[in-house]
Amino acid sequence: MKYSEANLGRIFILRLENADKIPDTIEEFAKQHKIDSAIVHFLGGAGVNSKIVVGPEDETAEKPRPVVTELLGTSEAVGIGTLFLNENKVPILHLHSAFGRNRDTITGCTREGVTIWQIGEVVIFELLNSPARRKIDPGTGFELLDL
Repeated sequence: MKYSEANLGRIFILRLENADKIPDTIEEFAKQHKIDSAIVHFLGGAGVNSKIVVGPEDETAEKPRPVVTELLGTSEAVGIGTLFLNENKVPILHLHSAFGRNRDTITGCTREGVTIWQIGEVVIFELLNSPARRKIDPGTGFELLDL
């Protein structure tokens, strides 16, 4: 385990609207407001054509490839994630969400693109004085936190 310490900074409340996209909308907001590090909470609706990562194709592979699936219909959604700068000083969101429709639920990472259906509520808790950055791990190819 590795760790660092941070302080709480600004708190932003966003109302995403129909057809806004995650992670694009949140990452663009972070660029505009110079947010380097944050905790991100998401609540709302996800539309059809939204894609999520639901696991590695082969977890034993040296460089695992993601399994991407598309939501089969408009879904309720809740998620939590982190936002940190990468090696190019670009804010990158890592947000996992659960999506429910009728009695079915699927959970995954939103990095492939989730389209908001009608409303998305996001609360961003900025973290200050954190050295944490996302760095590409040569072994897996993943962009991992470097503390």
